[in-house]
Amino acid sequence: MDVEIPAGQIAVLLGSNGAGKTTLLRILSMLTQPDAGTIQIYGFDTSTNGPSVRAVTGAALHSPMLYSDMSIRENLEFFAGLYRLDSVSNLIEKTSNKVGISERLDQRVRTLSHGYQKRVALARSLMHNPSLLILDEPDSGLDSLSVGMLDTIINEHRASGKTVLFTTHLLDHALEIADRAVVLDRGRVLIDSTNPESERDAILDAYARQQSLSGAANA
Repeated sequence: MDVEIPAGQIAVLLGSNGAGKTTLLRILSMLTQPDAGTIQIYGFDTSTNGPSVRAVTGAALHSPMLYSDMSIRENLEFFAGLYRLDSVSNLIEKTSNKVGISERLDQRVRTLSHGYQKRVALARSLMHNPSLLILDEPDSGLDSLSVGMLDTIINEHRASGKTVLFTTHLLDHALEIADRAVVLDRGRVLIDSTNPESERDAILDAYARQQSLSGAANA
């Protein structure tokens, strides 16, 4: 089954552990190759246009993928250099203010909590203003204030005509902010809802059945 997410949408990817969410996000982030099928991101085929795909994609995955012995600032400067971004100091200041890390820019990453490292990874993913923002459980380990900050960033991204694809276990909250909900089951699309608010019951029921089957299989 094909899934197409139009530009300017917020899409949430749901499913129990092992459903294939993280694998799909890693494929979209060019960190893993798919076994079959094709993927296009803003018209670029991921198998033949890697540099173009990376240029329009920003990702903050479950593992922050930061250099632990470097400071936050050094990590962001390094990333900016890879993308040949201009006005790096101003860009770092603007982005760090947006995600609430500006007061600790010169602190080494290894001294930060996992939740704070996720903020740094989010800042890195935003620096080149990607057309597609990919977030793997971005709300995990965040307090309510930080979740509000995350919602603001996601909504601003959509308002500018860009796309957000994220995973989460906070289902009720996800269905409130998402324009689209895709439920995966062992790598296959179980539900592709373009109106998650009105189809909430069906989505929650499918997710609950998955959780139950996953728990029984692991028992």
